[in-house]
Amino acid sequence: MDFSQLYTPGFKNRNRAHFAAIVNLALADDHISQEEKAFIDRLAIYLEIEPDTVKKIIAAPELYKAEPPVDKKSRLERLYDLSKMIFADHIADDNEKKLLEKMVIGLGFEAEKSIDIVEKALEMVAQGIDQEDFVDTFKI
Repeated sequence: MDFSQLYTPGFKNRNRAHFAAIVNLALADDHISQEEKAFIDRLAIYLEIEPDTVKKIIAAPELYKAEPPVDKKSRLERLYDLSKMIFADHIADDNEKKLLEKMVIGLGFEAEKSIDIVEKALEMVAQGIDQEDFVDTFKI
């Protein structure tokens, strides 16, 4: 059996939807910087998304809807990835923050806490915290 056949279609769909959410963040300012492009390219490899699919997602990320992860660790891992995308160009502008706030709610975090969650997540990413430490130390 080929290694890629170990993953279910649902797993691949979740990866594509997560990737599309990150592309949406990159496009929040109507431009994908070189740093954001590099992050997107690395993430595509990590999520095992084929180059043709990457092009389709970048062209129309809104077509890929995500189901929020059910467990807290998975939600925090997604939050970390989204926060890294925003900070890839070392600028977290208001449009990106507002979009991330919506995505935080979509991930299943409480709406009342979305602004605080975004600020804390971006602060931790700016400090260079890796994903494992982010998940371990993030308190909501």
